Amino acid sequence: MPVSNIILIFLVISVSFPIRVTSDLPGTWELLVTNAGIASMHTAVTRYGTVVLLDRTDIGPTRKLLPKGNCRHDPHDRALHRDCYAHSVLFDPATNEIRPLKILTDTWCSSGQFLPDGTLLQTGGDLDGLNKIRKFAPCPTNERCDWEELRSPALAAGRWYATNQILPDGSVIIVGGRGSNSVEFYPPGAGGAVDFPFLADVEDKQMDNLYPYVHLLPDGNLFIFANTKSVLYDYKSNRIVRKFPDLEGGPRNYPSAGSSAMLALDSEKDEFSTAEIVICGGAKFGAFIERSNDAPAHGSCGRIVASDPESVWEIEAMPFGRIMGDMVLLPTGDLIVVNGAQAGTQGFEQASDPVLYPLLYRPAEPAGLRFMILSPTAVPRMYHSTANLLPDGRILIAGSNPHYFYRFYGDLPTELRLEAFWPEYLSPDRANLRPVIEEIPEKVLYGEGFEVVVTVSLPVVEKMEVNLGSAPFATHSFSQGQRLVKMGVTVSAPSAGVGNGRYRIRCTAPPDGRIAPPGYYMAFVVNQGVPSVAKWVQVGS
Repeated sequence: MPVSNIILIFLVISVSFPIRVTSDLPGTWELLVTNAGIASMHTAVTRYGTVVLLDRTDIGPTRKLLPKGNCRHDPHDRALHRDCYAHSVLFDPATNEIRPLKILTDTWCSSGQFLPDGTLLQTGGDLDGLNKIRKFAPCPTNERCDWEELRSPALAAGRWYATNQILPDGSVIIVGGRGSNSVEFYPPGAGGAVDFPFLADVEDKQMDNLYPYVHLLPDGNLFIFANTKSVLYDYKSNRIVRKFPDLEGGPRNYPSAGSSAMLALDSEKDEFSTAEIVICGGAKFGAFIERSNDAPAHGSCGRIVASDPESVWEIEAMPFGRIMGDMVLLPTGDLIVVNGAQAGTQGFEQASDPVLYPLLYRPAEPAGLRFMILSPTAVPRMYHSTANLLPDGRILIAGSNPHYFYRFYGDLPTELRLEAFWPEYLSPDRANLRPVIEEIPEKVLYGEGFEVVVTVSLPVVEKMEVNLGSAPFATHSFSQGQRLVKMGVTVSAPSAGVGNGRYRIRCTAPPDGRIAPPGYYMAFVVNQGVPSVAKWVQVGS
């Protein structure tokens, strides 16, 4: 059913955009910033709760100047040889303040991942960024940190439209890229780039093997999906362990614009042994070649138990077709699908009919009952938009620039506004269920037992969960490194001798880096489906 019909069924959106947008559907929208200065193509949340927004460097003038004396000089820049504009900014959701950052090399369609120490590793791009490695070491909000462009090492192969995934030992694998059917590692391995023929095998006339979906499974192997095919890959021996059945419904990767997530890993359910992958949406094959911006998007989703040797894809349908949707794992284990369009494909000027309605995907429900339509935004988010979970449980929505350069007129202009979507668990009628974390270790070791102390207004009637959410690198409808780990916990017991709604929860940290690669995680306590504000916890050995 077209979204236009759903709009008529459920509500009429106001022409004006108030600070908070509500409807009869679950969830609310909040306008945070009217002008972030840049349209964010890539977004990542740091361990200090700040957010790195990053766009191309050759986009021309943005709406945020660099500090005086920080202009970039590049004779090969497509737009400005002397560029005094910021193409990356740091956003503080606590104050809604924006600070410009200086990036030197082209980050167009690049990739990223956080390292174990909380540093954002950023790799590749176009032109002078093709082989580049950059780092952003985040800092407290009262300090000034900025991008570092590494002179060495450099990438062994050019990486444009590649995917990064942190591994159990804290290193990062960088998979694919346009014209690069190989993988490599950071820190660099002795052999440089390693051929990965699977990517060449799945390439079609419009590519569709770019930004492959990469998920680290509990057995330490990688689930890698491109076009319609997927494999289980042992990166240590450069060996394909298994080929999965094809996923029906057409190509899913860039430029065909589906999205993917791995569902929560659960200690209580099966000691982390089960890994399920969901892939939804996508464009009709040929839409990118033909520049057909009105070709209807697919509405199918595939779900597979990647850890089961005999598994096949289970197919279900979304309420409407969608390309360029972003999947965000919530602290509860549910997913939200947001942003995108109902027609066309990824690429400049190549999509139409924005999808304003997010969807809630509830994995525990039976097939056919998993999707719920949520409250709509009034801001279309098309090509080059992002969505990231914030530590307070909101979802930050940024970006959308379906044009080669910035354009602030006509249909679907370049979007500089930042929004937050408030899931239903943040509604006022659930506030007295929301836990507050009073005590939690700053660092936990693999397999270690530890305690979390929380306060809750109402008496606790169910076991509370303690869940670890990674901070992924969101770009082009896929969040690289996204992960949610539900730890083993005991029954929430009133804290001895304290009372006043204070509870003590005994937890067991994930057993190793295959379940939770080393690094900083948002630790949420969830009470009857309502998450706390997260505390950042470093997990490792």
